[in-house]
Amino acid sequence: MHRLLAAVLTSLIAAALALGTAQIVIAVFNATPEQPNVPLVTFSDRGGQE
Repeated sequence: MHRLLAAVLTSLIAAALALGTAQIVIAVFNATPEQPNVPLVTFSDRGGQE
């Protein structure tokens, strides 16, 4: 019975740590600002004749 209790407690603690880590990762992703979507290269509308 002692081993079963230890196994249950270990798995509950592991699950709680995994959930806590996932919440921290999600919070970090939500805290970073979105980058502007600015193209690095632009093309003219003249069909390549400059």
